[in-house]
Amino acid sequence: MKTWAVVGLSNNPERAAFGVAKLLQEKGHRIIPVYPRAEVVHGEVGYKTLSEIPGPVDVVDCFVNSTLVGKVVDEAIAIGAKAVWLQLDVIDHDAIARAQAAGLLTIMDRCPAIEYRARV
Repeated sequence: MKTWAVVGLSNNPERAAFGVAKLLQEKGHRIIPVYPRAEVVHGEVGYKTLSEIPGPVDVVDCFVNSTLVGKVVDEAIAIGAKAVWLQLDVIDHDAIARAQAAGLLTIMDRCPAIEYRARV
């Protein structure tokens, strides 16, 4: 899965999303920032919402509060994403169940950067 929409990714280097997105790029993934200001991050054009992204998205990586992630998961289902990844401490069992029922791969309360580093 090469194309990752990173929801909550801004140009703030102190936020976890910034570093994780950079690592994903370094591992050969295309990242698409999704943030209300639609900023260019790590050289990639950003979008305000998942539905604005032109083209397919493989993984929707969620750096949002657990109380907000259900809406993001529903958008991921609507755009035909293949997977949703809820970051560390982002937990919504109902949203994960909806994604699984729609046929998406799901990961919750984990970080791809940690997973990549564990492989080495």
